[in-house]
Amino acid sequence: MKKLWLFLLSLGLVMAFSVSAFAADVKFSGEYYAAGLYLNHVDLRDEAPGTVFTRSTAFFYQRLRLGTDFVVSPCLRLVTRMDIMERTWEPDSEAYYDTGSYDRNLDFDMAYIDYTSPIGLFQVGYMLDYAWGTIWGKRTTGPTAGQIKYVLPFNFGNTGLKLVAVYAKEEENDYFVDNTGVVANDRDYDSYRVGPIFDWKGNNFSGEAGVLFIYNQVRQYRTLPLTPLTAPFKQDMYVVQPYFKAKAGPVTMQGEINYAWGDRDFETPLVDDQAINSFTAWLDADAKFGIVSIGGSLAFVQGQDPDDTDEINNALTGGRDWDPCLIMFNNTTANSWVGQVRTYTNNGAYMTGPIGEMKNAWFVQGRIGVTPIPKLTFTGSLSYAGTHESPVNALGNEYDDDYGWELDITGTYKITNNLSYMLGGAYFWTGDYFQAGYDTNDLTDDYMIINKLTLNF
Repeated sequence: MKKLWLFLLSLGLVMAFSVSAFAADVKFSGEYYAAGLYLNHVDLRDEAPGTVFTRSTAFFYQRLRLGTDFVVSPCLRLVTRMDIMERTWEPDSEAYYDTGSYDRNLDFDMAYIDYTSPIGLFQVGYMLDYAWGTIWGKRTTGPTAGQIKYVLPFNFGNTGLKLVAVYAKEEENDYFVDNTGVVANDRDYDSYRVGPIFDWKGNNFSGEAGVLFIYNQVRQYRTLPLTPLTAPFKQDMYVVQPYFKAKAGPVTMQGEINYAWGDRDFETPLVDDQAINSFTAWLDADAKFGIVSIGGSLAFVQGQDPDDTDEINNALTGGRDWDPCLIMFNNTTANSWVGQVRTYTNNGAYMTGPIGEMKNAWFVQGRIGVTPIPKLTFTGSLSYAGTHESPVNALGNEYDDDYGWELDITGTYKITNNLSYMLGGAYFWTGDYFQAGYDTNDLTDDYMIINKLTLNF
């Protein structure tokens, strides 16, 4: 009997200390998509038909992104997110996936505590990195990072103010159980960020604006040697990121500027130190008039001046989240699933094509959309991009500054409130930049056809 009472008492204590956990509410949200695409050329070189340079590619791919919030109380929750079965449609055999190419069937990329305290919001754990401002310059589709984030809100009637402070660990190279080979100190990459966000609401005009100040202390490249062509260095980079979002009647506008400066100090007298001086800008606007919407974008990313070896001008990009086209500067579809297309280089091999984060470019786009019925939307865009700085090839010839033109047309039908189907196509007129400075190099245009079924819940 004594053992029974001891057991019951122990069970009661467990129940008492577990009341909060048992009272937790679990909320699920996420997205599943299955898509197929066809890209007519994986190489922009115009070679003999049937050669490796002119081959096409076509495949299906999918991803389930599941977000799970464990709500312990109205002010406290544990936020998690995982990507499940993110892969092309291939045989589901153990031998096939033992190659290591498909080890992403279950990948947790977010897990953090979200606590709204009497003195502000605290977030601690792995969360979206560089989640600030507009979609310009963002890299949240890439790896997440361990962070400590604090947000202090103030309200003044129709105007609000938030003060944000973030510490992020971008690279850890200290000695620990999984990194026992380290033999040096001060080889981490730490990021410190602080800034205000203002928002306002009115009858016909609302919006928000903010500015983030970043200090990136880069020390992970202090190992000797890095590569045969790179000397070890430490780097201090400062970034300022002002942005705005505004809505006035049928017009919405947003824009962002990123400016970076600092120093890269090489830890050898054989290589001269370099200053960092890099700039990007983006402006976007849309207006809706009944069933028709029109809009456009202007973007700029500074390129590296080939004649200036004392400065680093290409430290910033347009980011991984911004996908203005289906082919050109696209990360979500083209870069993540197809990979870079190929073209000429100085040595006759290949260089990556116009896919991925926007770099060294001017970009302009015009858009139009039509929604003839509430469930169906057609959109079309025409885009052009050219270089900011032109590289020089082995003969001293400058590359042409024309990246090319792209026409995109898509149609999206909402089958239900949560399920939609998209069918689209893109045609890319390849610019002479991809001749690599040799006028005798022939190029070919490219096009893509894509369809995608998306479920949001």
